[in-house]
Amino acid sequence: MSSLNLPLILTLAVLITGLIWLVDLLFLAKPRKARVSAVAQQFPAIESAYENRKAAYDIAIGEAGKEPLAVEYAKSFFPVLFIVFFLRSFLVEPFQIPSGSMIPTLQVGDFILVNKFAYGLRVPVLNKTFIPVGKPKRGDVMVFFPPHQPKTYFIKRVIGIPGDKVRYANNVLYLNDVEVKQEFDKKAFPEWGSFCMNYRQQLTVVNEMLDGIPHKMQKCDIPSPLSAADKTWIVEEGHYFMMGDNRDNSGDSRVWGTVSDDAIVGKAFAVWMHWEELLSIPSFDHVGVVK
Repeated sequence: MSSLNLPLILTLAVLITGLIWLVDLLFLAKPRKARVSAVAQQFPAIESAYENRKAAYDIAIGEAGKEPLAVEYAKSFFPVLFIVFFLRSFLVEPFQIPSGSMIPTLQVGDFILVNKFAYGLRVPVLNKTFIPVGKPKRGDVMVFFPPHQPKTYFIKRVIGIPGDKVRYANNVLYLNDVEVKQEFDKKAFPEWGSFCMNYRQQLTVVNEMLDGIPHKMQKCDIPSPLSAADKTWIVEEGHYFMMGDNRDNSGDSRVWGTVSDDAIVGKAFAVWMHWEELLSIPSFDHVGVVK
């Protein structure tokens, strides 16, 4: 997902426009009002009949009360920027899915909504929780910053929570020494350029049962080296083990480790549009709740 630091950019924009407005309110507005008052005293009792005199008065008042360009722009943009800042920092933030690591749950080009308060209200930019609300649960689809790319948004599924023992071998998941059940759903064709296509294999889509709740997961009939390897991880306190639903084509905690609590962005809860390419037609066929 995008590596552009939008929270920092938006925060700076709100601070700058708000500061300009405040400086104008405290220091510039009063002299401006005094100039307007002085002009008004120079044109006492203007009658509408004196068009030339009235026109001169209007011009003089306009010049005396004219705001600096920076103040004018700040007053125009600050309310909009503040509303956007508040919404995306504390309520809901939109994202677009750029890769296939979460197929079949999320497709490339899906536009999703992320709940920013599901795991607690966080200080913008610093991302520190100041009002705890809840903790990630197994099976949640979560947006976060991975440890190897701390400025890039990633989206994966929460597989392991603090204290869990996670084992993955031959495309089978084990949690705390118990095999996680997989129920066959269908066969599927692999996406272009994927490991499975390169080996001319088909995909198997299954319902994987995390804490009794099913979610779609797909695996190649011949596991990739990452999925075939038998490895075990212990999830430390304050961290989460993340995996993509496209198990043979997902760089995740199996590669770069667990995700810390202060790297969490929010919980994905809905797909509201699909638009894969600029010249393509947006679609709403995939709209729905993220499961």
